[in-house]
Amino acid sequence: MRKRLIILAVVITMALIVTLVILRDPEQATLSPAVREQAPGDFVLLPQGYVHYELAGPETGQPVVLVHGFSAPSYTWDLTFQALAAAGYRVLRYDLFGRGYSDRPETTYDRGLFVQQLHDLLAALAIRLPVDLIGHSMGGAIAADFAAEHPEMVRKVVLISPALTPYTSPVNVFLSKILKTPVLGELFMRTVFVPSLPKAQLRDLYRPERFPDWVERYRLQMQYKGFRRALLSTARHYIHEDKRYVYQRLAGEGKPVLLIWGMEDQTNPLAHSQVLRDLLAPQFLLVEEAGHLPHVERPDVVNPRLVDFLRQG
Repeated sequence: MRKRLIILAVVITMALIVTLVILRDPEQATLSPAVREQAPGDFVLLPQGYVHYELAGPETGQPVVLVHGFSAPSYTWDLTFQALAAAGYRVLRYDLFGRGYSDRPETTYDRGLFVQQLHDLLAALAIRLPVDLIGHSMGGAIAADFAAEHPEMVRKVVLISPALTPYTSPVNVFLSKILKTPVLGELFMRTVFVPSLPKAQLRDLYRPERFPDWVERYRLQMQYKGFRRALLSTARHYIHEDKRYVYQRLAGEGKPVLLIWGMEDQTNPLAHSQVLRDLLAPQFLLVEEAGHLPHVERPDVVNPRLVDFLRQG
């Protein structure tokens, strides 16, 4: 009898927790025309939905495209965007589908979606080709994928702490299995994974105390319906796949590559950089006192090197 009561208590407690989380679901808003009207930057309608973007710098400047990572949108490029525009480049940054102010289409979030989004965006904005691509984390894999798929559209590639191989720790392997399991993945995403993301972003920073608004900036995009679904689909169909083949394809195109890594990166370990150095023979910049976001934490080091690399003949 006592055992049954304990089981019942556990079930009731779990049900109450799940109910509370559902009732407190931050996804209460829709990315409507009114929201787009008030948002910073501009929007363009592509076949899969509206994409939020910003363009800066002289129209005659060499085009540079910034591709952000898994879940934090294009504000992560603030300092890079400003520095490159000031240096005379025509700089484009945008939100991947499912993130920031871009739409959250009901589709599979895989390499095909992200590569096609970038292709359609460049065409819609009539960006002069070839472009230089700068990708961070998962955006690095997207940049490499795009350059390998459309080599005629790309001049140079910069990879900042790019995604490489799935996380192999027992905890991450277990979490990956949960996320890929139907129903269980949706429940885990709603109750645990996404609610933890705002504060989890601080682990990407070596000195998070220097960025007091980082958590709140991240929360803004979470209010728009489809954010959680987009991240879950990306986790299932893209982020957890081994991406070494992507960089092997990029190596075959012979593009100039600059690889940048934060010495204190706890998200994509520094050891991964050696794999890419062997594959791509890139120029390499190791940034001290920086974690997963060296372009954010050490713009004094990263931005001059970016400009130097892009100006090389």
